[in-house]
Amino acid sequence: MTSLGQPMRREEISVPSLAAGDVLVRVAGCGVCHTDLGFFYDGVRTVKSPFLTLGHEISGVVEAAGAKQGYWIGKAVIIPAVLPCGECDLCRKGRGTICRQQKMPGNHIDGGFASHIIVPGRYLCQVPVHDESTSFGQSGVTLRELSVVADAVTTPYQAIKNSGLTTNDLAIFIGVGGIGGFGVQIAKALGAAVVAIDIDERKLNLLSQYGADLILDPKALDKKAIRQALQNFVKEKSLSPFEWKIFETSGTKAGQELAFGLLTHGATLSVVGFTMDTLEVRLSNLMAFDARAIGNWGCDPKYYPEVLQLVQQGQIKLASFVQIFPLSEINNVFERVHRRELDKRPVLVPDF
Repeated sequence: MTSLGQPMRREEISVPSLAAGDVLVRVAGCGVCHTDLGFFYDGVRTVKSPFLTLGHEISGVVEAAGAKQGYWIGKAVIIPAVLPCGECDLCRKGRGTICRQQKMPGNHIDGGFASHIIVPGRYLCQVPVHDESTSFGQSGVTLRELSVVADAVTTPYQAIKNSGLTTNDLAIFIGVGGIGGFGVQIAKALGAAVVAIDIDERKLNLLSQYGADLILDPKALDKKAIRQALQNFVKEKSLSPFEWKIFETSGTKAGQELAFGLLTHGATLSVVGFTMDTLEVRLSNLMAFDARAIGNWGCDPKYYPEVLQLVQQGQIKLASFVQIFPLSEINNVFERVHRRELDKRPVLVPDF
């Protein structure tokens, strides 16, 4: 629990009575996301005022349930990072990710850097494992590692679906950390030719083994050289020079400027990363290229089973991209992530 910007501390809280639609989940693991760092270090405001428990990439086992959710008791689950109400006009239109009554753990309600969490049971995603130690399908990962599915994997999946990406499209990911790295794997699994762009050579080298057909480092290439490299790649692979799918997943000003600069005729720019920085762009490029720019907030819970299937089949690899830490080390882990010292996405596991 934290008053944002202050060192996090442990606090014991009594479990309140559960509402009819709520469940109590024993946390197996909770991933550390760039959004958590934004809340903690950068002054990004949370909906619920501090004190607040952060964490929205959560997996666990349901220990108790309200009157309407008894089915879930004993089930292993992933908690979607965005939990829509399911009843409003936006939800009925299929726009649950912008539901104004939504609940995001670690933002609207207390999150998953805890031993337990109370959430609505309506949109939980069941995982067919018996307990925290059981391996999931062909993936070789356990329930605690599957926590990152709740955002780092499902968020790029929805962005890719919304972009209209199809087989033999060119998919360009700018920033291949947590979300971008999994985006590379997803786009490759869906049949695209994939380009990974990042200033971290370690991440690029890893992604070249997990789906990236071309890796580019902006430290070594300016924007003009990157565009030329893409054009050469497209020609070599007999891909279309038009309708590129560009995914800004760095959450940086430089990444967003590069993403906009790579627009081509009929391109789709998907903005997935978040930064508090502002940038200056010529919006008329969208008109001139007949291109489009779209945002992406979380992932509709309906897509979670599709993502789990890709993980179960081994088409999305998790083990090489996550690292387990005890929750008691949360302050040290946050500092190390903030300083970009960790190559893998940390998953914090309750150890008390």
